[in-house]
Amino acid sequence: MIYAISDLHLSTNTDKSMEVFGDKWSGYMDRIRTNWLHTVSNGDTVIIGGDVSWEMKLADCGSDFEFLSTLPGRKIILKGNHDYWWDTVSKMNAFVRENGFENIEFINNNAFTAEDVAICGTRWWADPTSDEFRGEDRKIYEHEILRLESSLREGIASGCSKILAVLHYPPFTDDGRVNEDISKLFTGYGVTKCIYGHLHGAGHSKAIEGETDGVQYLLTSADFLNFTPKKITF
Repeated sequence: MIYAISDLHLSTNTDKSMEVFGDKWSGYMDRIRTNWLHTVSNGDTVIIGGDVSWEMKLADCGSDFEFLSTLPGRKIILKGNHDYWWDTVSKMNAFVRENGFENIEFINNNAFTAEDVAICGTRWWADPTSDEFRGEDRKIYEHEILRLESSLREGIASGCSKILAVLHYPPFTDDGRVNEDISKLFTGYGVTKCIYGHLHGAGHSKAIEGETDGVQYLLTSADFLNFTPKKITF
């Protein structure tokens, strides 16, 4: 089975608090572990859509990655806006290999497969319609389009019959429409399901779920899911 959950914000070695987003985050790491153990089996795949750890450097992620590695299932990790520890794929793969975290993998200009599903994705970025979008964001935004297309291209090449897109940032405009560039890519590559994260607390009011133009959209932020991995079905 395939599950998804994003925005774990693990902090086994830091005192970074998530309770600014509400009391729901009290004791959240214990809740993640308990709910995960009751939901996921070793043969399952869990997609973690960004904001995995509060650590700033890859070398300091050992404790958080050990937390993940000891949980059941294969973990496929996407970069989030707070994953400052993110490095080159070769360095991250070497880190997990050297530390024995063999059930952790990374999406970065590539794709993975599970149960005839191609798992593709990128961090994405703030939408150009957002008040947060600045001139310097344009270059990042355009790079994210290229990264997503590279991943989708590899997903198609895998021969899987289903294409799942994973983003960290929501793929929507400020007025609730699907971003035009995202829509074109999803149509061109046959994406039928998209999961995203990034939204917490009061931000859940901006969540958009349901089907648009043949694509189902789902929010998988940990606090939105009550810290329980969500089963993804087609």
